[in-house]
Amino acid sequence: MAAKKHIVHVVGTGTIGEPLIGMFTEFKDKWGIDEVTFHKRTPNSDDRAMINSLLNRGARLAADEQARDDFARLGHRVSYTAEEAVERATVVVDCSPAGNDNKHFYQSVKGPKGFMAQGSEFGFGKPYARGINDEVQSPDERFVQIVSCNTHNISVLLKTIATHNGKMSLESGQFVCMRRANDVSDAKSFLAAPQAGRHDDHEFGTHHARDAHHLFQTVGEKLNLFSSAIKINTQYMHTLWFNLELKHDTSLEEVKNALRANPRVACTNKRSVNQIFSFGRDHGYYGRILSQTVMPMSTLTVPRPRKVVGFCYTPQDGNSLLSSVAATLRYLDANKMEERLDVLRPYIFREI
Repeated sequence: MAAKKHIVHVVGTGTIGEPLIGMFTEFKDKWGIDEVTFHKRTPNSDDRAMINSLLNRGARLAADEQARDDFARLGHRVSYTAEEAVERATVVVDCSPAGNDNKHFYQSVKGPKGFMAQGSEFGFGKPYARGINDEVQSPDERFVQIVSCNTHNISVLLKTIATHNGKMSLESGQFVCMRRANDVSDAKSFLAAPQAGRHDDHEFGTHHARDAHHLFQTVGEKLNLFSSAIKINTQYMHTLWFNLELKHDTSLEEVKNALRANPRVACTNKRSVNQIFSFGRDHGYYGRILSQTVMPMSTLTVPRPRKVVGFCYTPQDGNSLLSSVAATLRYLDANKMEERLDVLRPYIFREI
């Protein structure tokens, strides 16, 4: 009996979906993937070149039944309906803003080993960030929430700076997420001026701290976290301000050494975000820096032995992309996951 094909299906072609499809098609032979499919909901002539590029890479298009003729008129070959593509898949990576809405359908489908949703789709499944809670992830868990890029950033700061003698040693953590207005590929929704966010969660402020709290809870930690968010009128990178109150004494040099020692932290002397963004554009994968955070070292300060303050930059969805790939490879073959991730290590920068 022939072995079952390994098929990865990506729902959505946005800022996370498109580069994921590109990664899966480029490295499919190294990653043991037989076929890559993707679902595009809306036929649009503006997206024709992008869809053709993905098809030329070897991915196959899935569409809703009522949209097939419209895609055909744009010159695209639709290989599967949306439902067929999910049912055939080994792993489904939902990069749409409707992961939780789609979950009721996913639960009824028997074929796939695992499903992922992105960002703030809280409750979709066990939260995951690469390098934070790998030890409690299992290919037997069908539903996983890949936490947002800012939650990745918060989490790697906590694990790097607030770990003491192998354990979390945090009194409290406060964060201000200064979010970019929109992605560089977006032609709408740009802000004319900064726009302060609401504190929708009475305990955590915004979903960033809430999701980080639940992420660490999966490894037995209950952290006191609070976050605020504000959108600023830039298309470059998210900026994160942090204030960590520790339970142990530290020094500026100890903090810097810990950050330099973490392979998921990109350290830099640059404080101007356009220089960091352009580095990612020129040297990253699909323009993405796959590190968890970019730390401008000169912004760090330790005003008291148990207080660490600074700024860092979130490499947009680069950290979420890496976690999505890692979770997918875990479903395909957990024993080969680390080895198969080697092809992406050149884009996980230690210095920028």
